[in-house]
Amino acid sequence: MTQVFPLREKPALAPYKKGDVLVLFGELFSRGYANGLVEEAERRGMTIVRATVGRREKDGSLRALTAEETANIPQPFINVPLEAGFDMEPDSKGITPCDQLKDVKLSDWTEAKLDWKSIEESHQNSIVRFKKNTELFMKELEKHIPTGANVVFAHLMAGGVPRTKIIMPLLNRTFKGTGDRHIPSQTLFDSEIGKMCLKNFVEVTAETFRHLVEISAPLRKKLESQGSHVSYTAYGYHGTEVLIKGQYKWQTYTPYFQGWAKMDLEKLSEKFSKEGVHTCVYNCPEILTNSSSVFQGVEVSLYPLLAALQIDGADRKHTEQVLADCKKLLKDDVTFDQIIKFTDDYLTNNITLTHSKYDLWPQNSDQKQMEFMLASSDHLISLHKDEKQLITFVLSEVVFKSCGYVMLHDSWAPKAPVSWIGHDLVAKCM
Repeated sequence: MTQVFPLREKPALAPYKKGDVLVLFGELFSRGYANGLVEEAERRGMTIVRATVGRREKDGSLRALTAEETANIPQPFINVPLEAGFDMEPDSKGITPCDQLKDVKLSDWTEAKLDWKSIEESHQNSIVRFKKNTELFMKELEKHIPTGANVVFAHLMAGGVPRTKIIMPLLNRTFKGTGDRHIPSQTLFDSEIGKMCLKNFVEVTAETFRHLVEISAPLRKKLESQGSHVSYTAYGYHGTEVLIKGQYKWQTYTPYFQGWAKMDLEKLSEKFSKEGVHTCVYNCPEILTNSSSVFQGVEVSLYPLLAALQIDGADRKHTEQVLADCKKLLKDDVTFDQIIKFTDDYLTNNITLTHSKYDLWPQNSDQKQMEFMLASSDHLISLHKDEKQLITFVLSEVVFKSCGYVMLHDSWAPKAPVSWIGHDLVAKCM
């Protein structure tokens, strides 16, 4: 198993220059990690090649974006649908895995039985589609890479939650449910529905990285033979270090539904690194994104960044501005010290520590731990003037910008195929 390899020092500027290319392999959405990488690449004068996962029609068919949908996307943009996963992929009879779930009710979801032969057919069909579209993408991409340009491929693929109505109530009960509404994550993962989810996660989160590196190999070798440098970055999550009672210590959010798929992603990076490819999966700190709202509690580990900024914030003017912006959002009688004391107690509580063991990661949840986490999250939210204007939004922006800096500049010659970015480095790279 990969050991924690935290990056401690701010990377020096890599030799990326104007005209070099950052390729987004996946779609860029607002308020997510990849925006920091894009901003840093733009600061270096690099060209950003954007992509899309495509869109689904009402009949379930996958298509490229329309002229109207692409109107506001900066060029260059490659309009080849890179959606991954098999949940909406038909088998030879036209049945998709989502079709199999459409009549499942909340009262009997644990008894649902799936046709795994059909699912495997959909799975294989989705791989053929994705690889074919990735090949088309690479052909288009070559036109956008000038002679002598260095290239960074940024793997943005993650997710794979089946798009069918039974899933969200199950996720809400697993990740937010208390009392009678709580579903233990192990119960979900052991069910047929859970097994399908986990299988789809691996395909979207990990296997897409394999296809990216392998299918881009001819282009990579051609560019390298001309003297260009090519590297690959990917976004991991495997817990990160935050400041706990004055020390940077590893902690994690539990249960992390994508954890097993992220572990597979790490293994692929290690495999390709041994083959001489410049690649790294960067395990980034928790932030609040548009897709993380169902996972209430993930943001509790973001609050200790307040302490890290006060101790390690390298840009004092920027640090003071961020802290002032946070202070304005808190109730007048709330202090940073109160928040830091609360998160210190939360992160050192035995209930939390039992579910935050590196060697057992990713762990499943239990009801006591989830209810403690959700209550802690609710308490921290209650300290704000407006529960829709949280300091975690401000802190998330700091995280993704710092991670963007680290990832771009470390990617030239990655220190390891799997690295951790903790709150100490986030503060140093502001």
